[in-house]
Amino acid sequence: MVDINNKEEKIIEAAIQVFKEKGIEKTKVSDIVKLAGIAQGTFYLYFPSKLSVMPAIAEVMVKKIMIEVNNEVDENASISVQLTQIVNAIFRFTKEYREVLALIYAGLSTDDNLKKWETIYDAFYSWMSGFLSNAKLKGEIRNSVQPERASKLMIAFIEAVAEQIYLYDAVSNEEEKMQKLELIMFLEHALGIQK
Repeated sequence: MVDINNKEEKIIEAAIQVFKEKGIEKTKVSDIVKLAGIAQGTFYLYFPSKLSVMPAIAEVMVKKIMIEVNNEVDENASISVQLTQIVNAIFRFTKEYREVLALIYAGLSTDDNLKKWETIYDAFYSWMSGFLSNAKLKGEIRNSVQPERASKLMIAFIEAVAEQIYLYDAVSNEEEKMQKLELIMFLEHALGIQK
C-alpha cells in the first residue's frame, strides 16, 4: 500500500483494497481500519459508514483519470489526435482500474451517494468543456457545439464504451481496437471535425 500521511487518504486507500478483496457486502469497517493502521473511532471521524467512503473513492478516481488525460493530451496536436489521446487515456484508465470502478458503481448505487456523482465529476466536465471551447474558438469543431452540454455527453459516451469493453464484455484486442476506432469516428462526426 502507498505510504500516506493523511488519515482520510489512508482510509480511502485501505477501503479500495478491502472492497476489491472482499466485496462490498462482506467488508467490515474493522477490515478497513486494520489495513489503514488506524483506530476504528478514527474511521468514524471521517465517514459514518463503510458505504459513505464510496464518494471519496470516486473523487480519487476522477482525479486520477484527469491526471491520465492531462498527461496524454498534446496541446500542439490536431483536434483529431487530441480526441484519440483522450479516448486512449480513458480506455487505459478504465482497463487498469476496472475492479475499482465496478466497486464504485455498486457502492454508489446502494446508498444516496449516487446523487453526488455529478458533483464529483464537475472538475472533469469543466476540463472537457474547456477543451471543446478552445477547439470551437479555433474553428476545429462545428460552431453549434455547446461545450458544457457536449462535455458531459462525451465523457459519458467514452466511459460507457470503455466500461462495456472492460467491465462487461470479454473482447479480443482486435475487437477493442475496432470499438475504439468506431467511437473516435462517431465523436469526430458528432463534433463536425473535418480531416
